[in-house]
Order: sequence, then structure tokens, then C-alpha cells
Amino acid sequence: MSEQNKNELEYNPDLVTLSDDEGKEYTFEVLDAIETDMGRYLALLPTYDDPQKMLDDSGELVIVKVGEENGEEYFYEIEDDDEYETIADAFVDRLEDFFEIDNK
Repeated sequence: MSEQNKNELEYNPDLVTLSDDEGKEYTFEVLDAIETDMGRYLALLPTYDDPQKMLDDSGELVIVKVGEENGEEYFYEIEDDDEYETIADAFVDRLEDFFEIDNK
């Protein structure tokens, strides 16, 4: 087996499952993480079992802030617009080299 094929077989995305207020669960792939003086953040992309749902998805990143309580990590929405814009811009700058991102 060539080295390239071996690496392709070993790809294991970092997945997280989040629940909404109604208890519905969604699975996301962690694309990147950033740590700043404001905190730690993750850029997530929704994953789907159904390929058609994946094609229909907007491809928009979901950005969450990582918190810790009693030794457990949890994720929550960024409520401050300026904080969100700063972090979103940082992720776009980092990820646009690896993915085609239309940031219009």
C-alpha cells in the first residue's frame, strides 16, 4: 500500500455532538481551534449521514467558545458580536489556505 493510500485510510475526523435547547443532537467535525486572550474557540462543520443533506448544507462554519466547569469541557455560542467577528475573521484567515472559502 502506498504511503498516500495508508494516510487516507487513517483519517479520523475529530467529531463533537452538540444538543440544542430541545434536546436534538447534531454532529460536527472540528476543523480548527484557536486560543486567544479572550478564550479557546472551535470552528465546526456539520456532518451528515445522508450525502444529499451534506450537499444541501450551506457549508457555513459554526464557531463556539469552549468553557470548562468542574473539569468538563462545554461549548457555547459567542454572544458578543465584536468577539464573534474577531474570532470568525481569525478562523477564515487560517482556513482559507486549506479550504475554498467564499467570505463575501
